[in-house]
Amino acid sequence: MTDSQKSDETVSGTTPEAPETPRPATPSPAAFAARHPAPAAGPSVTPKPVIAAPPVHSTSLEEAARFARVEEDGHVFLIVEGEEFPVGQYPDASRDEALAYFVRKYDDVASQLALLEARVQAKAPATDMLKTLKHLGEQVAERKMVGDVLALDARIETLRTSIKEAEAAERAEAEAVRARELAAREAIVAEAEEIAAKDPATIQWKTSSNRMNELFEAWKTAQKNGPRLGRSNEDSLWKRFRSARTVFDRHRRAYFSQLDSENTAAKRAKEALIARAEELATSTDWGNTAAEYRQLMDEWKASKRASRKDDDALWARFRAAQDTFFAARQAANEVIDEEFAANLAVKEELLKEAQGILPVRDLTAARKALNAIRDRWEEAGKVPRADMGRMEAGIRRIEEAVKAAEDEHWQRSNPETKARTNSALSQLEATIASLQEDLATAEKNGNAKKIADAREALEARQQWLAMLQKSAQDFS
Repeated sequence: MTDSQKSDETVSGTTPEAPETPRPATPSPAAFAARHPAPAAGPSVTPKPVIAAPPVHSTSLEEAARFARVEEDGHVFLIVEGEEFPVGQYPDASRDEALAYFVRKYDDVASQLALLEARVQAKAPATDMLKTLKHLGEQVAERKMVGDVLALDARIETLRTSIKEAEAAERAEAEAVRARELAAREAIVAEAEEIAAKDPATIQWKTSSNRMNELFEAWKTAQKNGPRLGRSNEDSLWKRFRSARTVFDRHRRAYFSQLDSENTAAKRAKEALIARAEELATSTDWGNTAAEYRQLMDEWKASKRASRKDDDALWARFRAAQDTFFAARQAANEVIDEEFAANLAVKEELLKEAQGILPVRDLTAARKALNAIRDRWEEAGKVPRADMGRMEAGIRRIEEAVKAAEDEHWQRSNPETKARTNSALSQLEATIASLQEDLATAEKNGNAKKIADAREALEARQQWLAMLQKSAQDFS
């Protein structure tokens, strides 16, 4: 007779000969593990531990007989601390067969508890563990199996405590993970807001744009792989992050739009300068045109820069126009310099002759010689541009030396100065005579203080007298 043809128990109040349909057998631990896998861990959760399935529990009939009584008709009773519980009936079978049937139910539950204990020991995710434990506890509480059910009750209570502790630890870890993730998201948002708040005129757009893109990628990665933070937190942070990116993009577009406008204006202004420079490139009015080019260069330096690419190209055109003019002027000057080379030789000789005037001993002769040299100097004409400064500086030194001699002669022969010197001499000589009388009187009276004062005053006046006498000699 098969198990499906046997009854687990005889329902109270029914005819004993009418058996119930047996319940399906409880799955083995391996089958249970396959049907109830632990939840897969995400990137931020501890990887799922590998749990070795414990051996299938097996209770011998000798051990089971301690907890059961089997009647001849196949009724089986569970004995718990002297109290009997009707388990069910397994008719048309031997007592051992009937006992073994209900022992297998006990072993199935014991095996499932062993697997659950192994999962708790391995710190597997506690999700649904209490639900599984409750189901097993209800089976044990029905007392429809044969075995040490009190031991199963104790294991169930121990498991219940362990699972609750594991759940509490998982909740705490999940909260810690969420807190860390929340802080990381907040840091992403705060940095994005800091970048967006910078002055558009001073921000480094390339660096900041790259960093904003990195922050966005970090946000997407966290959103995809990180733990959930709750709708309110995620919505609030996303709104802030999206707002910061929007502000940054608006500032960037406005900045580059303004920059384009400024570049266009700068380019237009420099193109106008180039047009003027190109008009002057063929001018032969060397002096005035060179001055105009200097003015154009000042305006170029004062104008705003265009983009680097445009500015370099504009400068090349401007410089080319200048180079054309100055190259032509240089060529013309070289032709002129060749013509003035003979003049230079004449002036070199005149400069040597002029140097012979120095030092000035006879002012009248020196002035006459310099005037004659200056007349021939002007007649000699222009010299090459490279020598103009040197030659003019040489003749100027001779002229300055003669002029200095004239000034010195005038100072010596000035009648007014001479008269003032003679008057001062007369006054100083009278003062010295008076001081000598005062000194003689003080010495006669023996007044030491007056003697000292008179001598000091007299010595000072005598020194002044010597200086004035020398000046008078110079005038004469």
